[in-house]
Amino acid sequence: MQTYTWNGDYPLYRVLDENGVVCGQLPSLSDDKIIEMYRWMIITRYFDQRAVNLQRQGRTGTYAPFSGQEAAQIGSFALIEKDDWLFTSYRDLAGLMYYGFPMHQSLFFSMGHPFGGHVPEDMNVLPYQIIIGAQTLHAVGTAWASKLKGENRVSVTYFGDGATSQGDFHEALNFASVYKAPTIFFCQNNQWAISVPLHRQMATPTIAQKALAYGMEGIRVDGNDLFAVYNAMKRAVDRGRAGEGPTLIEAVTYRLGSHTTADDPTRYRDADELMEWKDKRDPIIRLRKFLENKGIWNESLQKDAEQQAKVLVDEAIAAAESFPKPNPADVFDYVYSTATPDLVEQKTKFLQHGGRER
Repeated sequence: MQTYTWNGDYPLYRVLDENGVVCGQLPSLSDDKIIEMYRWMIITRYFDQRAVNLQRQGRTGTYAPFSGQEAAQIGSFALIEKDDWLFTSYRDLAGLMYYGFPMHQSLFFSMGHPFGGHVPEDMNVLPYQIIIGAQTLHAVGTAWASKLKGENRVSVTYFGDGATSQGDFHEALNFASVYKAPTIFFCQNNQWAISVPLHRQMATPTIAQKALAYGMEGIRVDGNDLFAVYNAMKRAVDRGRAGEGPTLIEAVTYRLGSHTTADDPTRYRDADELMEWKDKRDPIIRLRKFLENKGIWNESLQKDAEQQAKVLVDEAIAAAESFPKPNPADVFDYVYSTATPDLVEQKTKFLQHGGRER
């Protein structure tokens, strides 16, 4: 049996193989905790499917699916504490909902509602970023501030493989490394940056090895293996809290759906490639096989979990659609706590030309 370790060769670190068979060191998680995480993988997968359907029905706007990346997100978010700082992209809703972000509010962004950027007061979570890679710099800033203040916090930023082609990504890694800022750079390498495959983005065989140039630790992990992701994230979090500096994690996964609902992946992606990942490497199927092999999961529990997911998601959709519709004039009020003179002027002109005010 192959043993996977963190070393300079950046192998793919795994704990479960595609059949749910243990091939590495299991994390210290109770059966109840594993089942809870699995149930959330089912819930978020169903949410994602419904969200796509809502867009197709004209009930929301453009939406970015995350199916296939549930293990990468939930397995890593499980290590983030409430005092830590979190900076995500638009494709990280599975992790955010598991972390405690309200499910109904997760729909507001694609509905075009200004409240979509609101974050619950008890969470150090910034609104998810649309500008590719920009959140990496924000994470370094809070991490450095936490270090200067003597706080035992880490800052975690999530991004896709396409973001590694942006200058912000490299600037963030360099700054974090120089100042040993407790930053965790979590890249979900889902193989595609819209229609651009990974091999067209870079000449290096892995993203994790980019850490070498910046003097930080790099980990390449099977992103569809919940336990491997958990172990890799724990190592990174422990290093950050111990003052050992930043870590770059490359979670190798796959985007089963489209880049967004405005995209048609059949125009650039081979169907055989999709089926290979969907049939043989689906993170939910893999974890279910492990649970069944262990004797703590069965078809009855599966049906119960799927029904629970349906109820929760249906309730969230009903709550989101019953929320008061946004006033177009409100867009000027959600930029700064006190509107600047130019925003006041813009709002005035907007109202003069037929805009609606409460």
